[in-house]
Amino acid sequence: MIGRRPALLALGAALARPALAQEEFPNRPVRMIVPFAPGGASDIIGRIIQPTLNNLLGRPIVIDNRPGATGNIGMEAAARAAPDGYTIVLGNAGTTVINPGVQTLPWSPTRDLTGVTLVAETPNIVVVNPALPVHTIRELIDHIRARPGQLNYGSAGSASQNRLEMEMFMKQQRLEVVNVPYRGGAGPAVNGLVAGEIQVMFVTLPSALGPVQGGRLRALAVTTAERFPGLPDVPTLLEQGFPDNVSSSWQGMLAPIATPAPIVQKLHDAIVATLRDEVVQKRLVEAGAVAAPSRNPAAFTDFVAREFTRWRGVIQEIGVTPD
Repeated sequence: MIGRRPALLALGAALARPALAQEEFPNRPVRMIVPFAPGGASDIIGRIIQPTLNNLLGRPIVIDNRPGATGNIGMEAAARAAPDGYTIVLGNAGTTVINPGVQTLPWSPTRDLTGVTLVAETPNIVVVNPALPVHTIRELIDHIRARPGQLNYGSAGSASQNRLEMEMFMKQQRLEVVNVPYRGGAGPAVNGLVAGEIQVMFVTLPSALGPVQGGRLRALAVTTAERFPGLPDVPTLLEQGFPDNVSSSWQGMLAPIATPAPIVQKLHDAIVATLRDEVVQKRLVEAGAVAAPSRNPAAFTDFVAREFTRWRGVIQEIGVTPD
């Protein structure tokens, strides 16, 4: 249900009211690591929730963009941070559960991080540079088949969800497209698509929504089971005859594993209240995402463990290796 401002203010006061030592949290700014460069889906969503979360916690939320290594740099920084609640990380499916399935990393989503809450679900979208003479997925397939190995697709690296989706699609349709990995997440890859460095990509909708609405990219399909309300004229892959390619992405907040449970709960309550704010919900939809808070931190922690197992199976099937 959509919340109201008075309720949010009341919760903000309750969150700030000290009783026990741990309830005095926070007494200084909280760092929110975004493991990508500005402009990608995670950065967009982080900046949407930041102002309201500031108000509810009564302290500044400082966004710390840590791009590089397909998000691994930012995620490792969060995993190694002091478990005091003053460092949290806005991870997504790629950074949190796909990266560790592609390669052995010095951190683990289940060993070194604990869930705070799911934040948002984001449809993925198939987009092409407008110079490409295709307007449907079938036309795209025919165009690629006539030019094996001549077209490029963009990704945020070997472990990114958009690469896995494209590789799975290529395998299913027997296509040859060259992967061009971009550092810094989906934002730089979308810029490369707009510039014509690459011709096609699967990407999270928030990263491409502006260029699509501005005519700088052409949207061929969304990957969710239903059309996205913000782009009602863009059909789904399901509608176009591709039922095996229904998927979506997600963004979630995590903290270092030993962060005290009362602090994790306070962060959860503040973020959930933020996501119930009607202005925040409206801005998320406008950006291409839907608020999706978890009922409690344990539910999101369990969700991450299930997603890790699921995507590890996909990675093994495709045979993706690190760039």
